[in-house]
Amino acid sequence: MNTRLRQTVELVENFWENRRVLVVGDVMLDKYVWGSVERISPEAPVPVVQGSRVTHSPGGAANVAMNLVGLGAKATLVGFVGEDEDATSLLVALREAGVSASLVDVPDFPTISKLRILSNNQQLLRLDFEKKGKRPEKFYNLLIREARDAISSCSAVIMSDYAKGALSDQVCAAIINDARTLGIPVLVDPKSPTFEKYRNATTVCPNLHELALTTSDPSADTEKLLDFGERYVEQFGFDYLTVTLGDKGIAVIRKGLRTHAPAMARQVFDVSGAGDTVIATLALCLGSGLPIETAIELANVAAGIVVSKVGTVPIGRNELLGALSKDIPLHADEKIVSRERLLARLATWRAAGDRIVFTNGCYDLLHVGHISLLERARQQGDRLIIALNSDDSVRRLKGPTRPMVGEEERARVLAALSAIDAVVIFPQDTPLELIRAVRPDVLVKGGDYSEETVVGAPDVRSWGGRVCLIPIVEGFSTSKLIARAMEGMSRAAGAD
Repeated sequence: MNTRLRQTVELVENFWENRRVLVVGDVMLDKYVWGSVERISPEAPVPVVQGSRVTHSPGGAANVAMNLVGLGAKATLVGFVGEDEDATSLLVALREAGVSASLVDVPDFPTISKLRILSNNQQLLRLDFEKKGKRPEKFYNLLIREARDAISSCSAVIMSDYAKGALSDQVCAAIINDARTLGIPVLVDPKSPTFEKYRNATTVCPNLHELALTTSDPSADTEKLLDFGERYVEQFGFDYLTVTLGDKGIAVIRKGLRTHAPAMARQVFDVSGAGDTVIATLALCLGSGLPIETAIELANVAAGIVVSKVGTVPIGRNELLGALSKDIPLHADEKIVSRERLLARLATWRAAGDRIVFTNGCYDLLHVGHISLLERARQQGDRLIIALNSDDSVRRLKGPTRPMVGEEERARVLAALSAIDAVVIFPQDTPLELIRAVRPDVLVKGGDYSEETVVGAPDVRSWGGRVCLIPIVEGFSTSKLIARAMEGMSRAAGAD
């Protein structure tokens, strides 16, 4: 399991940024009024919300695209919008997030929006703004053309159907056919009383309620619904059906075979947008060549993260990596990182709520005093970073005969210690620049320093961190080790 998980983390960390996914579907703008209830209205028995702020974010198919870029990938979004202010707000938010949006303006059809009113993070009311009905045929042709222009450069296609009119039978057939001809997986988030229009997609990803609505027995229990799903696989030419089971996880249904991945236990604040996160994660996995059985495990982790947030909030890659990395012990060579890689890993750790501890030194000829300090430093937080002076830096500080051990060897020895999570080599005389980049919660030095002489102490205190001075082990130092070695060599030479 650890080997597979390690490979998955490497894929998420290093390769998803090279993947582009096409999202076609019902684009929306989610709006929020945040406030608190302090009284009941004298006009009617309804609460009066004292609004404190108003926010908005991309929703529907647009939220799927936001999840994709949040996971580190590239996203192209195709759908309908109106000629209105909401369309402008949506386009600005998508552009700022890095989503490539090819949206078709449809006159007389407003941009679909949902306005949620919340009090103390609890939703009180939702107002939906939309115009029902089919758009004129020429706009569907424009939508198909935009999608076709993007398909060949994508690793996967997501069709995000909210039953708002974008995914007509014609649109679905054209996109599925083009993508499957090119060997590109197509995933569908359905909202239809039948899966007929999704025929030949790689997979359709309903929740149990959506699956029940397509059956002749909507009140059937889970096993009977999954039986219907198994029949659909053959009937509609899917590779498999991927069914989200709420707090029970995700099931993959093939003809004669079912695979179940349990949900990750999390406190649930808001399930809105969780399905978008699941399908975005699945698409990136399939577009990267991962089997669906691995993909659903990853999607479960991602869903567990977003349901712990309030509102439609896309997942971040570092959040996902943070959740995955907790179960993976790093090998020594994986702990030795460049500054850029360290900062990426820091974001992952912080997303998981870890407290960061930082210390630095030359660590030339590691001894028991070093070990004691490092073990006690690790106890000050969740992750310990060692900033290691480069060979040139050591020579400037200690003289031309030092270091006794090269920087690569010193880094490798430190990385082998279980107390240490990352080792980064720095070329400067002091680690101040690195401290400012890392912004540790705790800065550790030996007890032979005072806070006034610790490099970076004022900076760490300025952002709410603290300085920790750990008593040194008397009688141990690299200089004394070298002196003893030299004395021993001299005695041996005299005896000769």
